[in-house]
Amino acid sequence: MSDLKYDIIIIGAGVSGCAVARELSRYDLNICVLDKESDVCEGTSKANSGIVHAGHDAKPDTLKAKLNVQGNLMMEEMAKKLDFPFKRNGSLVVCQNEEELSKLEELKERGKENGVEGLRILTREEALELEPALADSVYAALYAPTGGIVCPFLMNIAYAENAAINGVKFQFETCVRDIQRCHQVSGFEVITNQGTLYSKYVINAAGVYADEIHNMVSEKKLHITPRRGEYCLLDKNAGTLVSHTIFQVPGEMGKGVLVTPTIHGNLMIGPTADDVPDKEDNATTRAGLDKVLNDSAKSVKGIPTRQVITSFAGLRAHEDGGDFQIEELTDVPGFIDVAGIESPGLTSAPAIGVYVCDLVKKMMEDTDRQINPGDSGNLRSFEVADKQKSSGRLQEKENFIETRKGIVHFAELSLEEQKELIQKDPAYGQVICRCETVTEGEILDAIRRPLGARTLDGVKRRTRVGMGRCQGGFCTPRIMEILSRECGIPLEEICKNNPDSRIIVGTNKDRL
Repeated sequence: MSDLKYDIIIIGAGVSGCAVARELSRYDLNICVLDKESDVCEGTSKANSGIVHAGHDAKPDTLKAKLNVQGNLMMEEMAKKLDFPFKRNGSLVVCQNEEELSKLEELKERGKENGVEGLRILTREEALELEPALADSVYAALYAPTGGIVCPFLMNIAYAENAAINGVKFQFETCVRDIQRCHQVSGFEVITNQGTLYSKYVINAAGVYADEIHNMVSEKKLHITPRRGEYCLLDKNAGTLVSHTIFQVPGEMGKGVLVTPTIHGNLMIGPTADDVPDKEDNATTRAGLDKVLNDSAKSVKGIPTRQVITSFAGLRAHEDGGDFQIEELTDVPGFIDVAGIESPGLTSAPAIGVYVCDLVKKMMEDTDRQINPGDSGNLRSFEVADKQKSSGRLQEKENFIETRKGIVHFAELSLEEQKELIQKDPAYGQVICRCETVTEGEILDAIRRPLGARTLDGVKRRTRVGMGRCQGGFCTPRIMEILSRECGIPLEEICKNNPDSRIIVGTNKDRL
């Protein structure tokens, strides 16, 4: 049994968990992030629209409304500090008739109450000036200039890398099996498939599994419904069909099927919204993809569906009450839920990080529960530290690193910059992915940097290798060779994402 102990354990390495980890890494604390998968960004955060919502959809006086607007306002600064791509492209909510126009008015008033600036209702003619490809049936539109688009993978990875640089430990392939009160250390015993860990505080950011983690400790049960959303991604040739994110009037199950450019220049349509019982059911369906194709045509005409290069599905963590559940549990002091983080969770993530950090500071400044922050000895020293009451104030690190530099993308450089980079490192002269012009130098950076990639999906999300027109048909063997060489992994053990997804499942030798 492991005697590792921490001040804080965060369960879940999605964008919410990593944003919380990054904010808490400002302080002299011993923090560990656990995730059952092999990398960050393997759950809800990896499969979503990549939309930075303006904030007019969430009901006023909810956490969703508050954190949506705050996160939107923070996004530009965080994108600069942590070097992930973000664009404020604006959004339109389109309606089909005069009856639906009243719903746009409601959204506008709701947005004003939430603090969203610049909202305007446009006539069809005004909307067509912004988006000439709007469907013939579009009657009017609500314009939100503060809407934006972001890369969900790179945003999640940026937060995680910055947290890691500032001392946060990440432990992958670690499934939490039980959590128990440990009165011996005035904290929690977190029992995992990798051993037992001890922590003064636990933060539950486990996505669609947040209810299972919550229900391990609390008598007040939580219920999360996985809500599956299916998408189609189109080639970059279709990426200029629209420049804004085009929503439909929202319904009971969400904001409906949208049409949007992606931050990398593709066109994306989706998602559907279907509640499913299986928390791993991220399969696409014929019916779901047909709905995406048919419903998107109600917003935008001429979508070149023959240019779809891939389809995918993601699961949103829908909590029965409909709002984010972010709080310290009244019946389990020291345990914080970050649960029910569905849309606009990605937009809200920067604000969620700050909000949870403030909750933790408040808990730790409670004189009845003070700890000696940052102590990292064995279990015995943990007990001693518990007796040595501090001032109750968290100590900020003098050497906190606030910024992070992302991977240099060769295709985005000028010819002169490309020549200079190749002279410094010839690996940047070797193009591995022709569709996205990704070089060996970028792949090596993705593997060697903090929390470096160890799987094909890990390399893909950090560099876009394999995300182009051929979807990895040509470059996958080369990526496998580089991963094998750099990580010391035999080719037959290279995985797509988790240990059960090996690419090579047999050889001719095995058949002899």
